[in-house]
Amino acid sequence: MYGLWKPRVLGAWKVPVTGPVIFAVNHSHNIDGPMVMGVAPRPTHFLIKKEAFIGPLDPFLLGIGQVKVDRHTTDRTAITQALGVLDNGGALGIFPEGTRGEGDFAALRAGLAYFAVRGGAPIVPVAVLGSSDRPGRLIKALPPLRSRVDVVFGDPFEASEGARSSHTGGGGRRAGGSGRRTRKALDEATERIQKQLSAHLETARRLTGRR
Repeated sequence: MYGLWKPRVLGAWKVPVTGPVIFAVNHSHNIDGPMVMGVAPRPTHFLIKKEAFIGPLDPFLLGIGQVKVDRHTTDRTAITQALGVLDNGGALGIFPEGTRGEGDFAALRAGLAYFAVRGGAPIVPVAVLGSSDRPGRLIKALPPLRSRVDVVFGDPFEASEGARSSHTGGGGRRAGGSGRRTRKALDEATERIQKQLSAHLETARRLTGRR
């Protein structure tokens, strides 16, 4: 990432050093995930659609710990693997909008709330800005080489208001997954998460001068 583009990383110090954490990343370009993987202060395991695991990318992505997910069904294998990342005190990356779009957190799926509540992990909002501003001249599907891409990490927060994550740092232990997981509770958590992510995106745009 640093060789091809010029990432500017803000707020990385806010990411918890140890214990389970979820990076909630806006998604407007294909490089958003790899960019966060490349600049995050902790190794990150992303939930990635199975369609991306093609050819040599399949063993490569699996080898670096990325989680293959079938978006068209309840992929219990992917759910178990993702919860395993959190149980082991790792960092899980999620695109809460479910697919690439405007990258404005306008419509969230319930998956992020489920993993945050079930895994007892704080959410760190991540805004990737500049990746979709304009296409590159040599490779239209990528941002212009050596262009600046901003990655802004926000303050950790809990999915459920008043919830307290029971993680104390380190891996090899179960994350605090004692939160309520009823449909109503997850809907409320999703609404709270959306407000937090939207507020972070607005802050990130102001900090970086991108509107």
